[in-house]
Amino acid sequence: MAWSVEFDPDALGELAALDHEAQRRILRYLRERIATDADPRRFGKALRAELAGLWRYRVGDYRVVCQIREAVRVAHRRTVYQ
Repeated sequence: MAWSVEFDPDALGELAALDHEAQRRILRYLRERIATDADPRRFGKALRAELAGLWRYRVGDYRVVCQIREAVRVAHRRTVYQ
């Protein structure tokens, strides 16, 4: 199963403020490692306390903090499990 990576508008601004090499490394990491894996949690670390529910990924000297959301399916009971 592939995952999609979506950026919050604030996160896009933070990413744009980084140098081009850091931007490239972070985007490549998200595109090639996180988005293509069956379980992106295995690369990250769950945060705790007031940041519970968020995940942290280490990309060199940078940290990517994100929320992982499962896909939701809505269908008739005969077909929803297929």
